[in-house]
Amino acid sequence: MRGDFQELVRGKKPEYNEGQSGQKALPFLCIWRRMFMKKELKYFEIDGAVGGSQEWFTNVVMYMGGCAAATACDSCIYLAREYGMEGLYPYDVKKLSREDYVRFGQRMKPYIRPRVGGVKELRWYVDGFSRYIADRGRELEEHFSLKMQEFSGDHSCKEAEAAVKEQLEAGLPVPFLMLKHKDSRRFQDFIWHWFLLIGYEGEGEKMTVTAATYGEAVKLPFYDFWDTGYAEKGGMILYSLS
Repeated sequence: MRGDFQELVRGKKPEYNEGQSGQKALPFLCIWRRMFMKKELKYFEIDGAVGGSQEWFTNVVMYMGGCAAATACDSCIYLAREYGMEGLYPYDVKKLSREDYVRFGQRMKPYIRPRVGGVKELRWYVDGFSRYIADRGRELEEHFSLKMQEFSGDHSCKEAEAAVKEQLEAGLPVPFLMLKHKDSRRFQDFIWHWFLLIGYEGEGEKMTVTAATYGEAVKLPFYDFWDTGYAEKGGMILYSLS
């Protein structure tokens, strides 16, 4: 559940350098670097929405707490469309619809089920999604090469930045789990929530990421977002294809 998304990336005025003549000149090198430090995945849409949304689920438990299952559903659709793993999505991947997405959520529910306190451990997502992939493989007599690695929220911002960029540059979305955050007003729609990162831009403290959740794409200031201020942290799942 969520409210309307707020402005999450706070704008700053562009910086200028004073030349010897006293005139202001744009920092062209910085602009050039920013232009090329960017990656957005070719993400899918469903009836005009960016990815799927747990708010479409008609089952009350999934509507309230199905974000982890929705993240796995979105991952399956993306991998089916971009990597030919069509067996992961049991419907027509070329004709995506809200109705099929809701049905898919119900199929994913037993594997990554909503529970009291939420799917608050990275390993619960990995275990559940791995079981779904294995069952689909047995059902179709097909091998899916997707592997998953837990990336704890205890890592530094720089380590997390490097991991996100490596995944996205490889063409893979990044499942993200946010638990609590010190700036709960600013990030209220992401507290205790699973979603996917599908893009990034910039580096260091100026880096932003694009999150796909609730059928929308939202820009987030990554360093502010990663530094939750709490000992209990979520983290990310790193996909790999072998």
